[in-house]
Amino acid sequence: MSGTEVASYLVAQYGNQQAWDLTLHIWEQMALKTLCTQAQAEKDLKSKSITERYQNQGRENPWPTQSWKNDFLQKFTELLLLQKSYPRRLNSWIQDVKEERGRLIRMQDLLGPSPGSQKEPQVVIVEGAAGIGKSTLARQARRAWEEGQLYRDRFQHVFYFSCRELAQCKMLSLAELIAKDQPAPVVPMGQLLSQSKQLFFILDGVDEPAWVLKEQNPELCLHWSQPQPVHTLLGSLLGKSVLLEAFLLLTTQTAVLKKLIPSFGKSCWVEVLGFSESGRKEYFHNFFTDKSQAIKAFGLVESNPALSTLCLMPWVSWLVCTCLALQMEQGGDLFMTSQTTTALCLHFLSQGLSAQPLVTQLRELCSLAAQGICQRQSLFSAEDLEQQGLDKATITAFLKMGILQKQPSSQSYSFVLCFQEFFTAMFYVLTYEHRKNTLEIFRVVRNVLMLYRTCGIFEAPTMRFLFGLLSQHGQREMEKIFTSLPDLEKNQNLIWKVLSTKQLYSLGLLHCLFEIQDEKFLKQVALDFQGRCVCVMQDIQHPVFQKNLKNLVVRTDVELLVAAFCIKFCSDVKRLQLNGGGQKRQVLKTPRMVLFRWTPITNASWQILFSTGGIINSLEELDLSGNQLSCSALKNLCEILKYPGCHLKTLWLVDCGLTSSCKDLASVLVLGTSPSLEELDLQLNDLGNHGVKQLCEGLRYSTGHLRFLRLDQASLNDPVMMKLKALEKGRPQLVISSTWKPHVKTPTQDLDGGEMGDITTSLKYLRLQSDMLKEPLWSEDNFWGSTGPVATEVIDKEKNLYRVNLPKAGSYHWPNTGLHLVVTKAVTIEIEFCAWSQFLKKTPIQHGYMVAGPLFDIKAEQGAVTTVYLPHFVDIQEGQVDTSLFHVAHFKEYGMILEKPARVEQCHTVLENPSFSPVGVLLRILHAAWRFVPIISTTLLYHHLHLKEVTFHLYLIPNDCTIRKAIDDEEMRFQFVRIHKPPPLEALYIGSRYTVSGSKKLEILPTELELCYRSPGEYQLFSEIYVGHMNSGIKLQMSDKKDGSLVWEVLLKPGDLRPAPTQNSPAPKDAPVSMHFMDQYREQLIARVTSVDPVLDKLLGQVLSEEAYEKVRAETTNPDKMRKLFDFSQSWNRASKDQLYQALKEIHPHLIIDLLEK
Repeated sequence: MSGTEVASYLVAQYGNQQAWDLTLHIWEQMALKTLCTQAQAEKDLKSKSITERYQNQGRENPWPTQSWKNDFLQKFTELLLLQKSYPRRLNSWIQDVKEERGRLIRMQDLLGPSPGSQKEPQVVIVEGAAGIGKSTLARQARRAWEEGQLYRDRFQHVFYFSCRELAQCKMLSLAELIAKDQPAPVVPMGQLLSQSKQLFFILDGVDEPAWVLKEQNPELCLHWSQPQPVHTLLGSLLGKSVLLEAFLLLTTQTAVLKKLIPSFGKSCWVEVLGFSESGRKEYFHNFFTDKSQAIKAFGLVESNPALSTLCLMPWVSWLVCTCLALQMEQGGDLFMTSQTTTALCLHFLSQGLSAQPLVTQLRELCSLAAQGICQRQSLFSAEDLEQQGLDKATITAFLKMGILQKQPSSQSYSFVLCFQEFFTAMFYVLTYEHRKNTLEIFRVVRNVLMLYRTCGIFEAPTMRFLFGLLSQHGQREMEKIFTSLPDLEKNQNLIWKVLSTKQLYSLGLLHCLFEIQDEKFLKQVALDFQGRCVCVMQDIQHPVFQKNLKNLVVRTDVELLVAAFCIKFCSDVKRLQLNGGGQKRQVLKTPRMVLFRWTPITNASWQILFSTGGIINSLEELDLSGNQLSCSALKNLCEILKYPGCHLKTLWLVDCGLTSSCKDLASVLVLGTSPSLEELDLQLNDLGNHGVKQLCEGLRYSTGHLRFLRLDQASLNDPVMMKLKALEKGRPQLVISSTWKPHVKTPTQDLDGGEMGDITTSLKYLRLQSDMLKEPLWSEDNFWGSTGPVATEVIDKEKNLYRVNLPKAGSYHWPNTGLHLVVTKAVTIEIEFCAWSQFLKKTPIQHGYMVAGPLFDIKAEQGAVTTVYLPHFVDIQEGQVDTSLFHVAHFKEYGMILEKPARVEQCHTVLENPSFSPVGVLLRILHAAWRFVPIISTTLLYHHLHLKEVTFHLYLIPNDCTIRKAIDDEEMRFQFVRIHKPPPLEALYIGSRYTVSGSKKLEILPTELELCYRSPGEYQLFSEIYVGHMNSGIKLQMSDKKDGSLVWEVLLKPGDLRPAPTQNSPAPKDAPVSMHFMDQYREQLIARVTSVDPVLDKLLGQVLSEEAYEKVRAETTNPDKMRKLFDFSQSWNRASKDQLYQALKEIHPHLIIDLLEK
């Protein structure tokens, strides 16, 4: 074997870097010092050339790419990537919800199976707007492979080609094409091409040149050394006429790629959505090497919400950073007031022209840009520029300004980012200035329309810039550059002529209107559109035309910003519904707007919706049901409800994750006292007794006009129910109900589109049982979604292994664990409670990490779960803990991996697009500092009832469901029963000691409890409290040993003590075997059951038909309802009566226990 062949084998096996390192190591062992020295010098030279090569690529795309340090995947600013089975539709209003679903992926998953498929695609198409990061992503994928970080085990060779550069070549052979990327192939060409399955071709900007990539003669198999027209060669590659098994990745701006590639087959589509919120911040810190400058720049942008949102697009972030960097160089105060991309480009241009007047040359540059767009040309030779009157000095000036860039691999020039489209739009404005008659004006409009006839006129960046330049602000800024411009009214006639064309009205149109930012003009446009039919997918299967229904898919916060801005000018849209996660739910009555959002809704998303003077002010009805509202989001909503211009009358917040915590509750009180609000629905939220009690107090003195309040009442105790009744009595206009029966009616259509009638859709759901009334029977614990409970099945009680079949896409919460999942479709999930100690023995935690939550082993279909909210017990509300210290631990076969969460919320750490293994939350903090971390804790109190003496067990633990479950199981083994009492209200601290005391003479051992974390399965600390005879109530207290402050106090009454629960429905003592409990206590149940509807909800579909359900509910009083229910139960068998017993035990446990004890 020759030396070349050995080198080729090593490079193919290990990659360039590892091949060099291995060779040097062997030569050192052989004492070949001279050869080592020469090789090291050659290696350094080659490394330098590679570095320069990619620095040049960085100049080709001028917004700074991240420096490559030790770990590629950690230093690369992640982009949001949405993997789909279909390209993005041009018309955002016409949506097949099933087809539009996708999943967020990371760069290493680009070649993963597309949604609904198990097979890896050979062709991946990366689509997205100009400047969104497609080219950077493509180059980074190639670089990662070279560094051995990505796809090294899958591909022997990865080739990157810029199609704008390839288009400069007329003829190329396959060998010459490959040589463009690898001038000196490490293996012979024939051998390389024979392994096509190990080849990966990246074609960047495949839609940029003016070509049609089709195979001219599919039957003719040319030799790899024979030159062909470039478009034929690439068409053969894409059509799989050559290198049949090779993998391809294409980047493109347009979604109509089949018009460019007729032979194009099945593929996977990935849409680049831009930066995440954290990615945007990371980009600023990578752009500015000085940390203080980065903080100052990012802070300035954050103070401008619209601009901050637009910076989620990478090219906008680059433009903003470039402007601010120049301002920092010049000194003085920083300023950036731009609200649109057009305004930002004008600011950039004005800032650059201030140093050198180039007005005449700028007109020539606009002509060059427009000519290139018309001819689909993005690379220009020096001769092209000279023909437009641009001399070398002018070219140099535009290069320095950052408008033009010189290609490192040729003597060609191109526009930076979106400037070619921007100057093309400016060219049409300047051309329109000189048009005198109608015919000439028509020609300008026709040229614009013909330019974008294939991809949708409103989707084109040029059109968005054109709208922006014709706005009032655009005209003012252009007048500062050019001396004469037509009046605004004449220019806006051009907009009206474009809008009058027969184009699909899409999200792209809203982008164009957003650039105008003219309230008067936008209201005129909205009135013009009002009454036009919009095609929607009403029932997902049969498209219908409904005049007043509008469905719009928004994938990103930028699209949400644009949609929210424009919708507020539509006077006919009074009702808005947000379907986060793409969930298909009951919609509001028409006319209405339904926004579908597949990607996660963040706090920034809510801030856009709830901005002052925004979309909420124009609405009368808002439905946010099924979307999780954070504390800050709820606070923003309440602020806008207090705004004088807000006229919202109806607000649905069903299943929005509201709790009884102080911040949530304060916000809910504001909701109830809003001056305009008349109807408020808070069902399927865990407000609890405490939350509803304070809500009653707030409404008692409210000056608002609330008429309808919907709350879950099944789990409320008697005192709170009395407060609700008193509130209704004191406010006669207020109606409080407990069952969500949407009063709206959904019109249905016949095949001709006419209404056939109304179908009232009512959701009969079960309510989450209050923890204070619930038996510790975890097998009966449920997940809760927008449609009610989903039963959790116990698979293995010893292993604490559970299974749940989530029926549809949406958000689901498991209250007793705190676990929260967002899924994209119906899916079966298995969840096992794990003990940290079991895994940390194999993989010890590095010094400086603290367990911060339970450990779960979750198993689910890949991609089915888009977001998981892992519970943690660190109190972050007071700001004592830096959320950047939170990590999520994954335990794999080869060890533990730490992952940074997408965000950290109170009680939850959020992972997006998670991969599953045993997973839990850790906090990076020195052991000595543990005692300064505030912990959300809970107390567990158990009793054992003997004939003459009473004994309690008291635990103080972090609020960890796996520890609670372990203690529950251990106590029940010895017939101890939990008494549900409130936990400490304030945060406690790990390592702190607390003194246990009572109001009477009690025997307490030990008298101190330490708050500490012990893994489930380990011995848990508790105090045993011996009472003896308990004839009256006693108080139990815990006080901080250090300062004596009271941290917990409860009152225990004799009525709190009860026997251990039994699993089967019992018969009373000495009762005949044939008599069921329900028959034995019929009279008492009729008289004492105070809430019948929740019991009926549990029986509906099980033992009660819809007809029987309605007949029982039709009775006016609870005793009459119970009598009617017993009438139906006369024909039931014992199993059916058992279900009634179980329903009553869950809704009225104290009543059942009282009857049993008698």
